[in-house]
Amino acid sequence: MDILQLIQSNLLTPIILFFLFGIIAARIKSDLKIPEAISEFLPIYLLAAIGLHGGIEMRNTGFENMLIPMLAAIGLSLLFTLNHYQILRRLGKFNIFDSYALASTYGAVGAVTFSVGLSFLKNQGVSSEGYLAAILAVLEPLAFILAIFLTNMAVSKQIKVKKKPFTTDDASDIEIGIQSSKTKLSQVLHESITGKAIVILLGSIIIGYIIGENGFSSIKIVFDEMFTGAIVIFMIEMGIIAGQRLDDMKKVGVFLTAFAVIMPTFNGIVGVLVATALGLSLGGAVMFGLLLASASFIAAPAVLRHTIPQAKPSLYITSALGITFPYNIIVLLPIMFAISSIVHTGEGSIDLFNYIIKDWI
Repeated sequence: MDILQLIQSNLLTPIILFFLFGIIAARIKSDLKIPEAISEFLPIYLLAAIGLHGGIEMRNTGFENMLIPMLAAIGLSLLFTLNHYQILRRLGKFNIFDSYALASTYGAVGAVTFSVGLSFLKNQGVSSEGYLAAILAVLEPLAFILAIFLTNMAVSKQIKVKKKPFTTDDASDIEIGIQSSKTKLSQVLHESITGKAIVILLGSIIIGYIIGENGFSSIKIVFDEMFTGAIVIFMIEMGIIAGQRLDDMKKVGVFLTAFAVIMPTFNGIVGVLVATALGLSLGGAVMFGLLLASASFIAAPAVLRHTIPQAKPSLYITSALGITFPYNIIVLLPIMFAISSIVHTGEGSIDLFNYIIKDWI
């Protein structure tokens, strides 16, 4: 199956169709709305299900086997966050606050995107390494901490060298927000780690590790067989929110629109190739790439509104939810799956170096 066929097949899955249904409902001004209690419950349920499977897989695999993939993911996440900032600041000409906020949004990971990725692989009859859920938990706060640290350094430098402003355009922004931008890293770390998403994910991983497959069998019907159905309902809400955000697209601009598509594609493909080189399975390489390609649109607003209040939420929320999220789940997932299929054999991972050079021999 080629990429176009995969995309077409993906478009016809319940998850994508219900997401598009939510967008249409929002655009026709329907009063359709997921009850608030269900909206708050579903993310907790999805993260708990992901965490339980991750903990069980960690118990079966062993921590030592996931250490190298985790370190690789951390290194790539930090590298991509710094790269995002340079592109946004130098080429996009965004001010320092918007640049760091956007860079951290695209350096962080999206648990919702991760959930959709798992369902996509299930539809393809492919499994992935469950311990990637632990990597998800580690990467979530990482980009935010880096962005806040660099923002604090930049503001401190501006305080010491007042005669040398960043740019004329940024001078007023810095003067207005210079005190509020001095956010303590300990505060960011605390808010990130104690947020309900990370707490439920880490807690579920630990519980999954303790109970193992035998203990999970008694709750499998809830946290396994109902998983896809829960995502479908959640996708209606995501579609409604994305549809409401379409009116803000003009605020994003052409450059950020292109950035919101090109950078996830680049990050995701690099992630697939690196994961393959590390020996991850076909599905594991796809999910590893998806971790690096996704953008945070749930944790990011909660953290950034307090830590970088000068940044415009209309930029990082609209680009992540209105552009990158639909692109990732509709287009990029099939592309990464096709690439991962190419660089893997039916028996597992292949030697990536041999694959690359075989056409030269």
